[in-house]
Amino acid sequence: MPTPVRRIIHIDMDAFYASVEQRDNPALKGRPVAVGHCQERGVVAAASYEARPYGVRSAMPSLIAQRKCPDLVFVPPRFEAYRAVSAQIHAIFARYTSLIQPLSLDEAYLDITHPLLRRASATAIAEEIRASIFEQTRLTASAGVSYNKFLAKLASDHRKPNGLFVIPPGQGESFVAPLPVGTFHGVGPATARRMNALGIHTGADLRACPLDILKHHFGKAAAFYHGIAHGVDNRPVEANRPRKSLGKETTFIEDLHTEADLVHAMTSLAAQVWTSCQKRELSGRTVTLKLRHSDFTQLTRSQSFTDPVGDEATLLKAGVRLLSPLLPLAKPVRLLGLSLTGLVLPGQAEGARQLSLLP
Repeated sequence: MPTPVRRIIHIDMDAFYASVEQRDNPALKGRPVAVGHCQERGVVAAASYEARPYGVRSAMPSLIAQRKCPDLVFVPPRFEAYRAVSAQIHAIFARYTSLIQPLSLDEAYLDITHPLLRRASATAIAEEIRASIFEQTRLTASAGVSYNKFLAKLASDHRKPNGLFVIPPGQGESFVAPLPVGTFHGVGPATARRMNALGIHTGADLRACPLDILKHHFGKAAAFYHGIAHGVDNRPVEANRPRKSLGKETTFIEDLHTEADLVHAMTSLAAQVWTSCQKRELSGRTVTLKLRHSDFTQLTRSQSFTDPVGDEATLLKAGVRLLSPLLPLAKPVRLLGLSLTGLVLPGQAEGARQLSLLP
């Protein structure tokens, strides 16, 4: 018997945190809303669709967001409310499959190749899930349906907000071809810039690039990039996969030479990592700095603490403390990364304090 074609659904709630706030506070409906704190080191955790035309995005520093949108309303995050809604959503998913891979409170992959409830199609299941979510939460979700994870996520982004899109078997490669590589999940901004510098701007360009060239420039990730350019992604939906780390890294267009430039870059990384922590309601006990020089030599430095990191400022101070012994720079820096491991859930993180050795 031939192996059945996989049927993958990607569900992504629309502006989740901000939408919950607008639902629970009618005065916020129709207004540009940012979930976060408007302060010097504050970061936007989520932005409503009314805020996005002004250029307000998640992970953006709050003060910049406010400058872009003077009428922006900041609302402090209420993670207990988001967790409650997330539990409702995941209970709906569980009606249809046990193969659920959550990416965050508001986003998940579902493998419904062998669904628990029989329906006419994967599309019918996706529509039923979206309808159930709205009925129970009064919130909208976007859904993508395809035969692998990469295409399902592309599809859910294609009709946001409150939409559904299907990429059927045999059409993945042609769908990917005209899209900018910067829109591909798994291709970050720095990688997209490197691809653009090589003349790779679209999926078709990526498909045309020989695998050995991709390996030379992108190492182990080359096989994944080569596959998605052809609409191929064999990664399974991994139920209950524990997250081991949260981190961000950036490759600079021009190498950095000074301490001030590195600290500035690390400030942005710390903000992004901490936004991920807040979105996933996690923290960690080990801070790791990754640094790659212009000659591609690389080093990492880590520091572990008894208590989990308690806030963005503490994470940044830890990163700067790890950087200090490496100064002055012997060679320019082309890549900088900052990550947290030893992750813990909120209940485990109770009592977290500013680290005493980071004044």
